[in-house]
Amino acid sequence: MRAYILPSSFALLFIGTSGLHAQEAMKLQVGTSVPTMLAPDETLTYELNLPESHFVSGRVDQDEVDATVTITDPAGTRVLQAARVGEGGPETFAFATDMEGRYLVEVTPATAGEGGALRVQLTRSEPVATTPAGKVDQAAAQLYEDTPGAVVGVIEGGKLTFVKGYGAANLTYAVPFTAETPTNIGSSSKQFTGFAIALLASRGELSMDDDVRKYIPELKDFGKTITVRNLLTHTTGYREFINTLLIGGRQVLEGDYIAPDEVIRVINRQPKLQNEPGAEFNYNNSAFSLATILVERVTGRPFAEWMREEVFLPLSMTKTWVRANPGQIIPDRSAGYIAGAGGFREVRDLHGSAGAGGIYTTPGDVAKWMRNLNTGELGGPAVLKELTTSFVLNDGEPTNYGYGVFLDSKRGLRRWQHGGNDLAHSSTFVYYPDLDAGYVVFSNYQGVPGGIAGVVANTFFGQHMTGVDVPAARLQSYAGKYEMTTLGQLMTVELQGGELQLTLPGQPALPLRPTSMTTFEVVGAPGRITFHAAAGGTVESITFERDGQHSGKRVVEKGVEVDLTNYEGRYFSEELETFYELSVEGGQLVIRHRRFGPAALTYTGEDTFSGTLPVTDVVFRRDAQGNITGFDAGNGRARDIAFEKVSG
Repeated sequence: MRAYILPSSFALLFIGTSGLHAQEAMKLQVGTSVPTMLAPDETLTYELNLPESHFVSGRVDQDEVDATVTITDPAGTRVLQAARVGEGGPETFAFATDMEGRYLVEVTPATAGEGGALRVQLTRSEPVATTPAGKVDQAAAQLYEDTPGAVVGVIEGGKLTFVKGYGAANLTYAVPFTAETPTNIGSSSKQFTGFAIALLASRGELSMDDDVRKYIPELKDFGKTITVRNLLTHTTGYREFINTLLIGGRQVLEGDYIAPDEVIRVINRQPKLQNEPGAEFNYNNSAFSLATILVERVTGRPFAEWMREEVFLPLSMTKTWVRANPGQIIPDRSAGYIAGAGGFREVRDLHGSAGAGGIYTTPGDVAKWMRNLNTGELGGPAVLKELTTSFVLNDGEPTNYGYGVFLDSKRGLRRWQHGGNDLAHSSTFVYYPDLDAGYVVFSNYQGVPGGIAGVVANTFFGQHMTGVDVPAARLQSYAGKYEMTTLGQLMTVELQGGELQLTLPGQPALPLRPTSMTTFEVVGAPGRITFHAAAGGTVESITFERDGQHSGKRVVEKGVEVDLTNYEGRYFSEELETFYELSVEGGQLVIRHRRFGPAALTYTGEDTFSGTLPVTDVVFRRDAQGNITGFDAGNGRARDIAFEKVSG
């Protein structure tokens, strides 16, 4: 193992295999890149002797090898691990010290047996910032001119009081992200669709209690009335059309086309509703896509045109557009990126997402929108009340969701908020109505550090928030593993040092900060967890809020021997008109589709398996003799899709 030392002067010294040799010493000041070779199965170690409350950021440019960067503190605790970007791109890291001493930066091959050239560089080494602007700058330190970027905007009294762009809006042409860069805000768009419907209702052009089929009669009649209000509150019982198409083999990341009216075809192939209208909150893009069709039927104008002329321009939101299709030109917009071969890969926006997403905007325009949330200059108080009043389920339970906006509180401070993701872009929108203030974080890469939003909230609005003290016994009751069917991941919650920590596969643990006795925010990433206890006090499930609500059930690990060959065979779904092949390979049950796979399924008990997207939940069915006859597949928002066994 080669070792490198960063003394208090913050220079790097090379140590050869036989010790430190003056003639071999190489100094690297912050800002200078050191080229080196990473041999297969080798670990490059850099020692950083740092004071307390010190901030460091850096990057490893992976010229010929995909590397993993791990940071450990003087106590040997892992601070972070970065392994998000493949060979050809930069693996970035940033951390702040909470103790004085020796920190290690270790660089290892991401794949055993592979090696190659890379460059290591420290980009910042400085005291932890004390000003709001400085704290945000450090939170965004991993965004460089050759990486995707983000823009942060803080809004008070309807005006921007802080705004700054980081990284690149377009890597092809080296265009920087600025305050004026229109960016796809994904599902944060839903509040604008909800406002549009509420505005039409206030003008007497429709009623929230109207049957949706009054305006879209070609929708299948399920024998239940599904209202316009159900559309805007995720309580229809319709399949989530994007998730359904994924199960059917649609390659969304590869740009497969989804027509705007395809949602109707997906719904019409449903054999029955997933739930009674109004009985269950199931975050669902189908309904908001239908809402755009409804607007067009009522107004006789294209949704994008009507929104521009009736909502955006009246509020002077001149840099806001509904992108009706991924080929539409939005001047000066950010391009979207995902990690891929060669570092970053540009991807197109999701097809068919208008209404559920698809809005491009800027922090300056959102400031004007927040001003209207306070003044009601467009729509008036009645429309705003409709928009921000929680829907109540049939059993009397509130959903804490209005028309395209979550209604909750953060450490005692009431907020209206929503997050959004397209295939690459992501957004955070937060408004504190009691302060008439809020903030946004928009980015063109979902790998942008998730902690930026939390830093903005705590730095600019933390003085208005309060803490919550949760007893240790209750914290311990929350610890466990939870199967997140929508996300296709196993989430682990552990109690360490008196606080809960969340771990997702392949990622470092993140602290959970309580906002109430049952709700916690994820520190260092956008997210919120609510723990649900049964009558006896046992925690059986959780809800994870990140770009919608995702349900998870506690996994009770059992040493059960299962004959996986019983599940092998070929299965067909009449609803999706598609086949799956299941086989046992390497001791695992593997699922294949002609357009994806193989993907492993994990046994979770009683003929049920969990997997990764697009199929995260599989429940097998048997006949009276105990023979496997088929299974029901799902991924959270789309569920109970029947597959029948046809051979094997």
